[in-house]
Amino acid sequence: MTRRGFLLGAAALPAAAAASDPGFRLVDVTGPAGIRFQHNSGAFGAKYLPETMGPGCAFLDYDADGWLDILLINGMDWPGHRRRRSTLELYRNNRNGSFTDVTREAGLAVEMYGMGAAVADYNNDGFPDILVTAVGQNRLFQNTGKGHFLDVTDRAGLGGRSSFSTSALWFDFDRDGHLDLFVCNYVKWSPEHDIFCSVDGSRKSYCTPEAYRGSTCWLFRNRGNGTFEDVTATSGVFDTSSKSLGVALLDYDRDGWPDLLVTNDTQPNKLYRNRRNGTFEDVAVHAGVAFSEDGKARAGMGIDVADFDNSGAPGIAITNFDNEMVALYRAGRDGVYSDIALQTGVGQASRNTLGFGCIFFDADLDGRLDLLAANGHIDETVRNIHGNVGYAQPPHLFLNDGRGGFRDVAREAGADFAAPHVARGAACGDFDRDGDVDLLITANQGPARLYRNDVRNGRRSVRLRLVGTRSNRDGVGAVVRLWTPDGAQSRMVKTGSSYLSQSELTLTFGIDGREKADRVVIEWPSSRVEEYKNVAAGLYDCVEGEGIGKPAI
Repeated sequence: MTRRGFLLGAAALPAAAAASDPGFRLVDVTGPAGIRFQHNSGAFGAKYLPETMGPGCAFLDYDADGWLDILLINGMDWPGHRRRRSTLELYRNNRNGSFTDVTREAGLAVEMYGMGAAVADYNNDGFPDILVTAVGQNRLFQNTGKGHFLDVTDRAGLGGRSSFSTSALWFDFDRDGHLDLFVCNYVKWSPEHDIFCSVDGSRKSYCTPEAYRGSTCWLFRNRGNGTFEDVTATSGVFDTSSKSLGVALLDYDRDGWPDLLVTNDTQPNKLYRNRRNGTFEDVAVHAGVAFSEDGKARAGMGIDVADFDNSGAPGIAITNFDNEMVALYRAGRDGVYSDIALQTGVGQASRNTLGFGCIFFDADLDGRLDLLAANGHIDETVRNIHGNVGYAQPPHLFLNDGRGGFRDVAREAGADFAAPHVARGAACGDFDRDGDVDLLITANQGPARLYRNDVRNGRRSVRLRLVGTRSNRDGVGAVVRLWTPDGAQSRMVKTGSSYLSQSELTLTFGIDGREKADRVVIEWPSSRVEEYKNVAAGLYDCVEGEGIGKPAI
């Protein structure tokens, strides 16, 4: 994370737009829900770099009962400075707005310096598995389907790799029906090789990434027998100059094969185009997403990709350091992206904040994707620098006006939601099954917060949960298009995105006040295309080759 913005005076924000009702409220229900998580960074004064980074979080349905559960990733105390035990935490949804901590019985009471999570059914048995990234050894936990997880890291061929891993995602890059694994690595760091950095020459401060060498990301191909093959070197993604924090799945060239966009901190971002032969090529410079509009590498942290303008093409949001602004890229017809953050209102509003997790989601169910950016600085001493907004920062919630602009409605969405925090991970999912999308946000050295979305004005949604048969079981990589008289929307089933976190895989299409969608088309990774007409509002299971089921109750 660059300190260019850290040392510059903050630019003045424009006058706030007149407050108006956004049509929904985000209510902090963490306490009533029974979520008691507290992140432990292990900080004891040595200012170790990883202390500023985590934690991540995930929505998942680990027991396959149709209700979303919550996974929270934790750090731990450093060796020689033990104060308390801290582990991963898994909360089971009680289906009544509350959750029960089932960490120990699920076999996840594991102490590790965790960073993030990527969740998917890598062995196609109907139950989601968990990859936890870490400082040290990443862990793969296989879901037994009986409420318990097994650590299969070594058995799967992922052991023996010490790293500083951050975000990760599951995707089927060779379209063989088995989910492969991509893991971001940040820099070459360990306590033994920690570097002394200082702002004033005497007291130690957290180093910027320029102090350390980069580290390549990893790509593991799923052999389909429970084991993985490291294809990093042969696939074209090997690059030791990268300092990667976020990764998102997209189909950049719309050829039906999954591509990857990786955000790097003070290094150029990477756009790995799938060459359909097991290899990738980096086309980020050509695509216009490697650098800022003025040709500089920014401090890319979080990322999400989605069709936010309902054009049918994937757009991109990337969170950066303060004074660098959130990047908002719109796709051009020539395969080149343009950063439209300033002209849409996103840029100036985010100039003074430092963003981590980010999510495109339809907060008000009007059929247009909105954008969340979870913010927080990296060092509490930032409050001593004149003009800066501070260590804890409020989030941005940019409401899409459908005319090419966005308005930050975080304050109008709820006072609790708009309160400043040292936010990091962010995930979305409909935990209470009322048809709108709720939010889960973590804080560095702080609690996780669950925000229930209460959409008013009678707006409804079509929610689709895909189940692959010829394709991978989760349907990761599938593209769904939905039409109403208001126009078309498109969504991709994807893991990863945001920052260190995993949102639900079920797709949510807001249809405003309408009773149904006129038409739904599913493009499966297997190349199968299915079409359905007159799909009423509700939640559906869509099984590849078997059709769309009745709305779930």
